[in-house]
Amino acid sequence: MRNAKTILTVIQTRGSQKLPLERLYKLLYNKELYLLAYSKLYPNSGAMTKGATDETVDGMSIKKIEKLIDDVRHERYKWNATRRVYIPKKDGKQRPLGIPTWSDKLLQEVISMILEAYYELQFSKSSHGFRPQRGCHTALSEILTWKGTKWFVEGDISKYFDTIDHDVLLNILSKNILDNRFLRLIDNLLKAGYLEDWKFHKTISGTPQGGVISPLLANIYLNEFDNWVETVLIPKYTKGKRQKSNPEYNKFNHRIAECQANGDFLTARNLKIERRNFPSIDTKNADYRRLRYVRYADDFILGFTGSKQEAEEIKAEIGEWIKANLKLDLSQEKTLITHASTNFARFLGYDIKVQMVDDYVDPTGRRGTNGVIALFVPSSVIEKKCAEYMRKGKPIHIGKLLHDDDFSIVQRFGAEYRGLVQYYLMAQNVSWLYKLHWIMQSSLLKTLAYKHQTTVSKIKKKYEAETVDEKSGKTLKCLKVVVERKDKQPLTAQFGGISLTHKRKTVIDDTPYKVWGGRTELLKRLLADTCELCGSTEDIEVHHVRKLADLKTKGKTEKPVWIQIMATRNRKTLVVCRNCHNTIHNGSLK
Repeated sequence: MRNAKTILTVIQTRGSQKLPLERLYKLLYNKELYLLAYSKLYPNSGAMTKGATDETVDGMSIKKIEKLIDDVRHERYKWNATRRVYIPKKDGKQRPLGIPTWSDKLLQEVISMILEAYYELQFSKSSHGFRPQRGCHTALSEILTWKGTKWFVEGDISKYFDTIDHDVLLNILSKNILDNRFLRLIDNLLKAGYLEDWKFHKTISGTPQGGVISPLLANIYLNEFDNWVETVLIPKYTKGKRQKSNPEYNKFNHRIAECQANGDFLTARNLKIERRNFPSIDTKNADYRRLRYVRYADDFILGFTGSKQEAEEIKAEIGEWIKANLKLDLSQEKTLITHASTNFARFLGYDIKVQMVDDYVDPTGRRGTNGVIALFVPSSVIEKKCAEYMRKGKPIHIGKLLHDDDFSIVQRFGAEYRGLVQYYLMAQNVSWLYKLHWIMQSSLLKTLAYKHQTTVSKIKKKYEAETVDEKSGKTLKCLKVVVERKDKQPLTAQFGGISLTHKRKTVIDDTPYKVWGGRTELLKRLLADTCELCGSTEDIEVHHVRKLADLKTKGKTEKPVWIQIMATRNRKTLVVCRNCHNTIHNGSLK
């Protein structure tokens, strides 16, 4: 039997050469692929979440994989309906989320690995959502290169994941996958339905949000749109090699040169200052057009250098094409045409604007040229986040955290603040987050002071420390809690200590896409086929816990042996026989 690395490498090679795939269904008989899928899925907390049945990753075994493969081989595997829950959106609405059963997750991950290996190298470079080595920052970095943009076309597809047409998706897949059994398996997955309040509902369109394979199928679907934009729309609205120079700007250049030649440097300096009020290029040149494009999941944005009338035409053409070819609709509320230098476009939580001579200053303090793209933290984002830690305009303590220890409280505040700062470091006004820092730190200090019935100043004096920022080398103040451990490195929780310095460029990992990372420590233990408690070699399976904190039991000073082993290894898994596993769950194992 071929190992997973060989299989996925061959598929990846065929994908890079755009060769069709045949006899794909037989690859689903390979045990190595399921072991790889298991190693990728088990660390996620969602692996312990129940779907429509009680099955979770807990109790995973080689026999389960063999049973699943046997069902697939004889085409008797049936997808379960997903359990539907709702999660809140920023606009107050709710987003449906499907939770598959564990077996469905495992099989979906195997299919996903196969399809990702084949399609990943074929995807457009303009696509950044749900892809290896890509994300929000890579998309924003690309937008920063759109110098001279006059109009932004902000695009959003209405209810995208819910309205993906199954027939269109299968037709797209069938162009390259010449295996009806494999396609039928995906078709059955799409039509498996969902349970809401324990009532079954059919799915006549869409991919199950929350499903392992859904993001990949969504990218395969919209890759058709990416290709159309890049091969048809962009060439249609792109012409001219470069913009013509502005005659008015050139006049200043000649006058400055004459003054410098005559030794009149004061006049030359004044002319240079006056020249800044004029663009160096002819912004009304009808022979120059540029259209650029970036997409993240179902959100996309285009930057256009041209007239507003043409921008309107671009928006109309996009709406017509996705309606006719993908049976999708643009959201009229979110699909906007924005003047790039007078208004902000909103994309991936950033405000985006083209800065002109009068309002752009580069990091060295010098004035820049026209048309530079700038990113900003929206003020509404800061105000909304600050409001979580305030009442009546003042920072307050967080009551729900009073029963946690100091380490956990500081760690939670620090993680929330750090996540927001690191996301918005590309914003020119990232320094505005100093307001959030002050409010969150005040709330943190008040929470700790209330917990210990003391003053804020005493808490600040106790935990205030200094740290050195790795990138800038600056010494910054922070709040730090250190927990000493015997014979181990101390645990540290920190709030703050992050430089709020604008970073126009992000560090992008250019590591080539890999399909295999070797067997994990868990897989080696599982394949050893030996119980780690009693040494038995019969009915071996894996005991999982959602997090190590779940191993703590109040009121018990002496912990069972299995908990001691997991805590010592710092592992959320334990390979055991079925008898030991049952005794763990019924609480009789000591």
